Amino acid sequence: MTLKIAFEASSAPVAQTARAALIGRYGQVAPEAADVIVALGGDGFMLSTLHDTKDLAAPVYGMNRGTIGFLMNEYREGGLIERLEASQEEVINPLRMRAQDTAGRLHDALAINEVSILRQGPQAARLKISVDGRQRLAELVCDGALVSTPAGSTAYNYSAHGPILPIGADVLALTAIAPFRPRRWRGALLKKSALVRIDALDSDKRPVMCDADGLSFRDMAWVEVTSEPDVAHRILFDPGHGLEERLISEQFL
Repeated sequence: MTLKIAFEASSAPVAQTARAALIGRYGQVAPEAADVIVALGGDGFMLSTLHDTKDLAAPVYGMNRGTIGFLMNEYREGGLIERLEASQEEVINPLRMRAQDTAGRLHDALAINEVSILRQGPQAARLKISVDGRQRLAELVCDGALVSTPAGSTAYNYSAHGPILPIGADVLALTAIAPFRPRRWRGALLKKSALVRIDALDSDKRPVMCDADGLSFRDMAWVEVTSEPDVAHRILFDPGHGLEERLISEQFL
């Protein structure tokens, strides 16, 4: 049986060229009819593809036509069917963000990597952090804070000096971004089912925004973040190059 493949590509010329070559070689079906969706681009496009296809049955196999390509496999035009048949599947759950802005509007979004709360202007943010309804930090003065999944722990979280999490770990990373007070507080490891709430203090003078995998909202009053077990993203990797190996390797660079 021949695999039915849907090729999706970012707007980058190199990705569009690769898509045309692959369609000419392997054919093309709509994502809804595909056995596998092949995403061509960088990590940002891979995240976008996963969000767009979360309700479809087909897993996503990425090939790097971007820059870093942490979530992608190496690009090769030949032997694709054999690579897809031999690929290994990783299943990850995203975060669900629920938030309210200072005008009272509610916002809801999913994030595969992280949800970030960031200062919106020149002044540092003042945040209050609660976990499962219990206040844990009455005041965090900082550039922001983020909640990261294991899959996203090598992205913004790692740049903010947060921990790299094993892909199978049932934990989330809560990481401060440039903390000023308490200066030495870098964050916490929380169980996957934890509900993290971050309230903006002095939001009129110190406005904050939030971001979920590139989807941004401004002038936030509070943000709640927890794992979403009802959504499962299926990602395919070449043998020996899955997320677990990549997360381990990243710690020895």
